[in-house]
Amino acid sequence: MTPERIVHPGPPAAERINALPCTAERRELVLAAGRPLDAAVTEALAGTGADGAYLRIADAAADSLDFVRPAPAPGDGHAAWYSDTTRLAPATITEAGIHAGRRDGAPFLHVHGLWQGADGETRMGHVLPHATWLSHDATVTAWLIRGARLEVAADAETQFPLFRPVPTDAGPGRGAVLATIRPNEDIRDAIATMAAEAGLATAEIQGIGSAVGTRFADGAALDSYATEVLVRAGHVSGPEVTLDVASVGFDGGHLTGALGAGNRVCVTFELLLLGA
Repeated sequence: MTPERIVHPGPPAAERINALPCTAERRELVLAAGRPLDAAVTEALAGTGADGAYLRIADAAADSLDFVRPAPAPGDGHAAWYSDTTRLAPATITEAGIHAGRRDGAPFLHVHGLWQGADGETRMGHVLPHATWLSHDATVTAWLIRGARLEVAADAETQFPLFRPVPTDAGPGRGAVLATIRPNEDIRDAIATMAAEAGLATAEIQGIGSAVGTRFADGAALDSYATEVLVRAGHVSGPEVTLDVASVGFDGGHLTGALGAGNRVCVTFELLLLGA
């Protein structure tokens, strides 16, 4: 049975929600074929003046796609880990969410999504963007973020390198929030809190993350104590939060639907709230 909470090796950080105000400009961009996905995204963002971005990609053909799923703890102190790499060649990315930030001073992506191989079976997981190659140009929806960006830093609590929002030279923006949520926090409650603190009466929700199991509003559930999640659609209005998600567990089985109450973060949840 999935536990209610997960125990990480380090001391819990005092601040459980890290959120920064920003601006987010919606724009259509083209990712070029014949390049690794990380290079294609970096090149598409070059010259936009954005500090970071969140992108949604759909129905994109790939010559090859490498991905991993969540996996049980490896015995080295980490609370969870990643599966061995699966390669699909060719593949079609049905839908995915991409956080574009920086790690060690260089562009870095975090990608969760769903895809199909030549057999037509839908799979889900965490894309390895340096080893995923688009076969055709792909038009994506991007939100160009200014005033904040996600940067990878060592995290004492989980002992993973994780994205955290940091302010940029553009100065604080308005109308959007870039945020991460720490382990064991209730996902829907945390979103309502960050929206209220930012003064967003209503907002669209975009993002990806991980959960301690995933329980859906219709009673369906994934019992893996670490699951990876893609927000397919979401909205917050005051204390009311609705999230349509896809989620995958240890065995590769995935479910989609409305996220139920009481779901908690496993390792991290990375979100962009877009004010109405």
